Amino acid sequence: MEEIKQTPRIALLPSPGIGHLIPLTEFAKRLVFYHDFVVTFLIPTDGSPIKAQEAVLNSLPKSSINYVLLPPVNFDDLSKDVKIETRIFLTISRSLLSLENALKVIMANSHVVALIVDSFGTDALDVAKELNLPSYLFFTSNAMTLSFLLELPKLDASYSGEYRDMTEPLKLPGCVPLHGVDLVDPVQDRKDEAYALLLHQSKRYKLPNGIIVNSCLDIEPGALMALQEKSPDRPPVYPVGPLIRTATSESDGSQCLEWLDDQPRGSVLFVSFGSGGTLSSEQLTELALGLEMSEHRFLWVVRSPSDTAVNASYFSAQSAKDPFDFLPSGFLERTNHIGLVVSSWAPQIRVLTHGSTGGFLSHCGWNSILESIVHGVPLIAWPLYAEQKMNAVMLHDMKVALRPQFDENGLIRRDEIAQVVKVLMEGEEGKEARSKTEDLKHAAAANLSENGSSTKSLAEMALKWKIHN
Repeated sequence: MEEIKQTPRIALLPSPGIGHLIPLTEFAKRLVFYHDFVVTFLIPTDGSPIKAQEAVLNSLPKSSINYVLLPPVNFDDLSKDVKIETRIFLTISRSLLSLENALKVIMANSHVVALIVDSFGTDALDVAKELNLPSYLFFTSNAMTLSFLLELPKLDASYSGEYRDMTEPLKLPGCVPLHGVDLVDPVQDRKDEAYALLLHQSKRYKLPNGIIVNSCLDIEPGALMALQEKSPDRPPVYPVGPLIRTATSESDGSQCLEWLDDQPRGSVLFVSFGSGGTLSSEQLTELALGLEMSEHRFLWVVRSPSDTAVNASYFSAQSAKDPFDFLPSGFLERTNHIGLVVSSWAPQIRVLTHGSTGGFLSHCGWNSILESIVHGVPLIAWPLYAEQKMNAVMLHDMKVALRPQFDENGLIRRDEIAQVVKVLMEGEEGKEARSKTEDLKHAAAANLSENGSSTKSLAEMALKWKIHN
């Protein structure tokens, strides 16, 4: 028992949803393999299916990383149309007592040196304070979004209207200017509870001992250099990325890979909108016909359409309807010589690492962006929700992505889709994006190398946890 007590343990609190869990598990593995910590995940739940989460957690080395499922919280008082961000915030805030009890049990049996909470979970910082634990915030998105949320309390106090109506772009230190309509979804309606909860969280970003961000200096030099300047308004910021999944953490996906094996090098556009992204029926039709009109090879992960940007699949539940039923009549037959359409899932890392993949049409979730950059694949930016519009603005500014234009009805039409696919796959702008992405691929790898900036950043924190405990 004494030996276990001497092994420093980190407690990690993710938010619900697979997208925030993945970078935290990669972070946990680096703590274990490079700094000799053991890790416990404390998982808040709301009764939704968590099979995808459990699959990720069960793939981790059991001798050094374990997890505890906190009791499900009750949402009977919430309306069915409540925003997903509100559910995430409340899942954590209503789990605080369970979290404290679980931590007390763990601390009685092992040497816990820090609590690291997800960016939705700042209320848990009070639990860390109560238990006299150093606390850190793990920000799963990028430095630009972190900069925005650190600025949000000042913006809220100084601007009274809706941000989408701002006449001047918002200029954050070291970042591309942002128009109000491109800011994160929860701030687009200041009367909604999701805005109040996000503002509450952002005001608490000054409380932890440090903020860990899944980015690196070569991807976001301006934003990170500005954040790393000492300021009384925020704790130290530690970039530790890019932390992404490895191919070994994915299921088989042999159908996709066998098809890719038969395609020319760099010829295939991978089309996927992530674990929670869906399109309307009309937009799904436009995308299908646009891909057909482009006459370029494509591998498309199709989901059943929805009239909302996010469906129940956010928590890994799948629609019961066959997405193939919503494709245009004859589409599969007309494109079977150039395209492969798969339902709901593909082994994304294996696809992005495959030599036949030459582009990625993405919803611009930060995990997918990092996976694309790390593997040198240029993007078509098609943002749907959360902070994805901000990400798309940044990617276009970095010249690693092309952006199709929405029409006055909020749709990207087939002609526009066909054109942007052609430009990415064969045009000069596409060649520039491919070259820039390839440069970032090597730079990102350097950041995680033995003497890289992200490696040093993590080592600095690890030393603090060991020395001060």
